[in-house]
Amino acid sequence: MNIRRRPIPAAARLVGAAATAVLGLLALSACAGADASDDTGGSAKNSGKLKVTASFYPLQYLAEQIGAGHVAVTDLTKPGVEPHDLELTPKQTGKLGQSDVIVYLKGLQPAVDDAVKLSGVEHKVDAAALTPLEDHGTEVDGTHHTTGDNGTGDEGDEDAGADPHIWLDPVKYAEVAKGVGKALEQADPANSAAYGKNTDALVARLTALDTSFRDGLKNRASDTFVTTHAAFGYLAERYGLVEEAINGIDPESEPSAARVKALHDLVKRKHVSTVFFETLVSDATAKTLAGDLGLRTDVLDPIEGITDKSRGTDYFQVQQSNLTALRTALGAK
Repeated sequence: MNIRRRPIPAAARLVGAAATAVLGLLALSACAGADASDDTGGSAKNSGKLKVTASFYPLQYLAEQIGAGHVAVTDLTKPGVEPHDLELTPKQTGKLGQSDVIVYLKGLQPAVDDAVKLSGVEHKVDAAALTPLEDHGTEVDGTHHTTGDNGTGDEGDEDAGADPHIWLDPVKYAEVAKGVGKALEQADPANSAAYGKNTDALVARLTALDTSFRDGLKNRASDTFVTTHAAFGYLAERYGLVEEAINGIDPESEPSAARVKALHDLVKRKHVSTVFFETLVSDATAKTLAGDLGLRTDVLDPIEGITDKSRGTDYFQVQQSNLTALRTALGAK
């Protein structure tokens, strides 16, 4: 998968060159002292824990749940940072090379993709390779709109690529969890039984969450919901819903006048009651559209990070909040 978003800033393009130099220094320092400390609070040798680096929250959560007390997990994307916009410092890139396992989603964060290539780490898990990815465009008046669409039905300047938001579908997230579990088992055979048991338990919880969505959205008055960010294509497809996004997969892109007009028409025709926004991106666009049409606004969280604004403290709590919000917006009984 190769998702090309907005042009990458010059500073980010310099990371590759800087990282090469940093990794060379790491190789020398490894000879001098193999148990130097890192951001996880100590070396794997001293702590006895597998050092796992995750690119952003959904993958951090999987590693922590499956690894439990046997792993020390570092998240490259700090709480409150929009993952799509992540840039790495040379120090972060260098630290990546000290990982035992890297878990990332190729195509979501170009800076991470570049750093992973340079890391030299043997055990790398690309979540995008663990479950099929799709292109989720939106349909307005029979016209297919994809990421980078200019609102007229013609492709915009950016290549849409595949939708990376696989973690919002509990079934696909479970497939990723199984892949992460196998990677931890391979990297740390001594604790493989624990990783296998934890993976099974997590998959069972995700299966139960899938059932909750199916049952909770079964008797609904409408199928269509409007969001600012096209993050919910997999979830919508799983449960027979229709997502209409004001923006594309890029949460900070601006909709064209034609797109806004098409949404005005659709909202009236499909009897949409709510415009959803998210916690890590401005709600201005959602509130403007909702105000123009006399609609309510609410949060539908893509769970790209957990902050004090999140409606829950972990993936499962926020997903339950998302289900409640969708039930209300779609008139489920």
